[in-house]
Amino acid sequence: MEKVIYQDLGRISYKDAWDYQQVKLKEVIDRKLGNRDLAEAEKTKQEHYLLFCEHNPVYTLGRNGDFSNLLLNEKGLAEHGIEFFKINRGGDITYHGLGQIVGYPIFDMDCFFTDIHKYVRFLEEVIIRTIAEYGLNGIRIEGSTGVWLASDGTRPPRKICAIGIHLSRWVTMHGFAFNVNANLDHFNFIIPCGITDKAVTSLHLEVGYAVDYEEVKSKTKKHFQELFEFEYA
Repeated sequence: MEKVIYQDLGRISYKDAWDYQQVKLKEVIDRKLGNRDLAEAEKTKQEHYLLFCEHNPVYTLGRNGDFSNLLLNEKGLAEHGIEFFKINRGGDITYHGLGQIVGYPIFDMDCFFTDIHKYVRFLEEVIIRTIAEYGLNGIRIEGSTGVWLASDGTRPPRKICAIGIHLSRWVTMHGFAFNVNANLDHFNFIIPCGITDKAVTSLHLEVGYAVDYEEVKSKTKKHFQELFEFEYA
């Protein structure tokens, strides 16, 4: 069974977390390449990482994203205290900030399965199972990656978790942003993921109370372990 090293980075700037991801990504890839030509008995056991953190307010735009979905100019970003980065994940524009669980799995998928679509479905399923513990029915919407709550007749479908990934030599980086106790006001300055006919929500708004952030992290960790069938190192 694979071993995953869990690290809680706490509140951290997006740039610092991105740089740290790159360090760990290189470690995993270097170990993978180093093992390639070795006999089985000589190979070093692969290590995988699951990083959780909470970011200062930031917008990130995926590699194929549309700048027009950012509704603030440079001055507006500065006035609202929001950073901006164009990055190498899939997807369009999204927001990270306080009250979210942002997760960055750095997994060598050769040790699990080499199917990108299955990997994204597994990330969605982690969140679907987590919010189910709070009585919510998370759904998938074809063509719109992430976890959603269905329209309830008065509100449109609402995204509770955004997902965007990048793989290098079948090693993953980036991941998900799960709105737990998130202030959604900053979503007003973007067109989230370029989608205009749907909304954004947060776990605390759906259940009607401020949820225990650490408890949600613990449940999310548990479902990662169960779905991907690994042990925490």
